[in-house]
Amino acid sequence: MDDKESLRVGAAVKKRRRALKLTLAVVASRSGLSVPFLSQIENERARPSKRSLELVAGALETSAGELLAAAEAARTVDVVRAEEHAHAMPEGVRSLVRGRQQLHALEFTGERDAGREFQHRNDELLFVADGAAEVEAEGRAYRLERGDTLYLSGGVRHRWRATEPGTRLLVVAVAEHIEADDT
Repeated sequence: MDDKESLRVGAAVKKRRRALKLTLAVVASRSGLSVPFLSQIENERARPSKRSLELVAGALETSAGELLAAAEAARTVDVVRAEEHAHAMPEGVRSLVRGRQQLHALEFTGERDAGREFQHRNDELLFVADGAAEVEAEGRAYRLERGDTLYLSGGVRHRWRATEPGTRLLVVAVAEHIEADDT
């Protein structure tokens, strides 16, 4: 991570603090650091030392490593090339977003197990890039062709299968580690 990117740890600190619904004063009290310094970190006007980052992480009930990983994830532009393949993905599945982001996106190519049922807590969008697919959701079957999308709200049980060879289906969702709500 270069110096410019390392400053982005502030966005990760602010995001974590807000997720815990803590004020800067509470984090300052827990960490022993000053409110102005924490504000400078969050607004990316100051870069914390390793020790300061550990103190902030402790106050935020996480680790410095998690904050740095989230800082890496805070990049606003990241290109995933078509030839890149994630090592942990099964054959025919490619992650379209690198790392642990708020947005989860996968590309499925080829056959899928039509018997496998899915249910995700967050909303999901299925887009047929090539070929055709059939999706069963809420007791109804939906035939999707190239260019079609299907939106599923969180909690809807569904299954899908490719109905043509060479089908490519993109699934985009709010990541499971994010607690999405209607507010």
